[in-house]
Amino acid sequence: MQLGRSFGWLWSAYAVSAFGTQIAFGAFPLIALRVLHAQAFAVSALEAVSLAVATIIALPLGPWVEHRNKRPVMITMDLVRFVAMASLPAAYLLGLLSYGQLLLVAIISVTANIAFTAASGAYLKVLVSGDQLIVANARFEGTGWVAISTGPPLGGALIGVFGPLVTVIADAVSYLLSALGVLRIRGRDTAAPRETSTRLRGRDLLDGWRFIRQDLVLRRLFLNSIATSGLIMAAVPLLSVLLLGRYHVPAWQYGLAFGIPSLFGFLGARLSPRLVSRFGRHRVMIVTGVLRACFPIGLAFTRPGLSGVVTVIIVEALLITCMGIFNPIYATERLLRTPAHRAARVLTAWSISGNATKAALIALWGILATLTSPLEAIALSGVLLLATPFLLPWNPEGFGQVAERVQSMHPPAIEHVPAGEHVTEPDQPMHVPAIEPTRSSPASIR
Repeated sequence: MQLGRSFGWLWSAYAVSAFGTQIAFGAFPLIALRVLHAQAFAVSALEAVSLAVATIIALPLGPWVEHRNKRPVMITMDLVRFVAMASLPAAYLLGLLSYGQLLLVAIISVTANIAFTAASGAYLKVLVSGDQLIVANARFEGTGWVAISTGPPLGGALIGVFGPLVTVIADAVSYLLSALGVLRIRGRDTAAPRETSTRLRGRDLLDGWRFIRQDLVLRRLFLNSIATSGLIMAAVPLLSVLLLGRYHVPAWQYGLAFGIPSLFGFLGARLSPRLVSRFGRHRVMIVTGVLRACFPIGLAFTRPGLSGVVTVIIVEALLITCMGIFNPIYATERLLRTPAHRAARVLTAWSISGNATKAALIALWGILATLTSPLEAIALSGVLLLATPFLLPWNPEGFGQVAERVQSMHPPAIEHVPAGEHVTEPDQPMHVPAIEPTRSSPASIR
């Protein structure tokens, strides 16, 4: 299916930044350890503190993004991340690199990523019509999994030869290329109209969560997604500790244990639109949503040696295949149920909640692993995941019947177009993609 040249540029921008991020995967801890000689606690605090602080800073970002054209926001966030990442090698060459700067760059990167995700998701809803969203989200999903499978090995090779800072440079350049890609997009842009009072009120900060709460399907998808992703992520560091620390698995086998299954995410993303076309969006989402919660318990049977690595590969491949199918459907449903002029706030609320939940569960599971063992903590996350399918929207009647209700709840957004094109009057409704009755990540653009 052809989605147009503008989508192609947006997809290309996402692809280059996704590969840049994955090439630099693990660079910050390595810089902290090898360059700054930080203590283990300081290294572990990098991710936890950056997520916590960015979550607080990101609270007003939803309303801020909502009232601005989305392309300039995406370009600005890419340039902010480029400058922040590029400052690290520059400071290193000048002998000024510090742990404080590393932490500040991590916070800026996470915050800018939240704003970029909100803007790009809202813009995708306008750029692509409703019947094409599943295909668009599947392409983003597949690209993300390919980046995950190929980026870290390439980054590891670069780190081995040149050191961790070279991957930071690659990541910085990827943001610059992403900004150039977004700059090439042509077509309409949108900014929600401001109310009579331009002042940001306290209640505006919670508007995204309020909208999610009012929609039963969105509320269930929200709870399911943050619980599932949080529990899955809580087990990832422990699996690394188990394989590398307890079982002394060779580094190359460890890389294969996570690289090979990621390719199945690409396969799942390619299958997702076809399965939806044949069996319907709701049925495929429920089936894969249940299956992805069932497979992680298999990690509790990981044993030393090659058999343990094979177990991880099989379990992760089955899990990631289901995620590759499920994520584009869930991301599409989320966008379809959210009006374009509320998408930025909803996606910001989603990102903040997801990041906060992951940080809390990763910390909690680290404590559990210390009190028990990594394998027992991994098994507990697998057991709890078995309960997450009950949060899914099992009733199919709520699907495909929201276009009129959504538009009646909120006023239409103002449409902005580039100079030289027809400008829609503010009182005219903007285009909202149609929702077909039968038809998140990387579930959404980063």
